[in-house]
Amino acid sequence: MPEISNRLKPLWRALIEIGFIIFLFYANLLMGEFNRSAPPGRTLAFAVHDILTVSNFLIANIAALIGYFVFEFLRKKL
Repeated sequence: MPEISNRLKPLWRALIEIGFIIFLFYANLLMGEFNRSAPPGRTLAFAVHDILTVSNFLIANIAALIGYFVFEFLRKKL
């Protein structure tokens, strides 16, 4: 069993790093959307509904993969 977990460590690290980049993307997007839609009657739920789109999800995943590979490249170079 320990050898399985050792083989999966790089995969888990990659998933965690990619997930964190996606989290940062959506947090930044939500802050911008909430500030833009701050007039009365607009709620946080409205802003969340507005940012959860397929295109934003694709952009977040592509940016996360690029970010992961750039950081892995830099990690190995340094």
